[in-house]
Amino acid sequence: MIHVIHLIHPIPSRRSMSSRIAAFLFSLLALSCLPVAAGASELSDKLSQPDHVLIMRHARAPGIGDPAGFTLNDCATQRNLNEEGREQARKIGNWLRQQGVVRAMVASSPWCRTKETATLLGFGTPEVQDGLASFFNDAAQGETANQRLEQYLRKALPGKGSRALILVTHDVNIGRWTGESVASGEMVLVQVDASGKPISHKVYARPD
Repeated sequence: MIHVIHLIHPIPSRRSMSSRIAAFLFSLLALSCLPVAAGASELSDKLSQPDHVLIMRHARAPGIGDPAGFTLNDCATQRNLNEEGREQARKIGNWLRQQGVVRAMVASSPWCRTKETATLLGFGTPEVQDGLASFFNDAAQGETANQRLEQYLRKALPGKGSRALILVTHDVNIGRWTGESVASGEMVLVQVDASGKPISHKVYARPD
């Protein structure tokens, strides 16, 4: 014979039910008060990953190329940012922080206009990298420039942690590496493979 045992659960009192409901509501309220990353965005999420980099053209510097006989160790001989360009660079830095980019490694080409742009972004002193150097005066160096950039990325990306990696360079470099021609201050979010070569990219307009 099979004996069926009926388990009788005590019916909770009104007071205990009220206490449970109150505790549940309190938990919901506590969860709603948890801090949320300010300005978090797709851009900041991607840049926190080890396979994404933000490459941008320097801010506005009127003219094309550099004056004849310019030298990299003398800014007075180069094409430089004007006041509009400096304001652009500051706005870009503020916009990046609004997107949730609060910690970043920044590198620039050896040109003064890229170094100044990188500094005015407001993420600290930029690292000068030959892998970002312009080849405007020698288009045949385009492939070599790509190789130097990808070599730098292979070293830099594994050690950046959750920080963004922001590269400030020139239109010719961005065009050769990504296929995109960008205006002053425009940015390209690039996903790279293990060798530093671009897999996909997305262009971001310069914030006004």
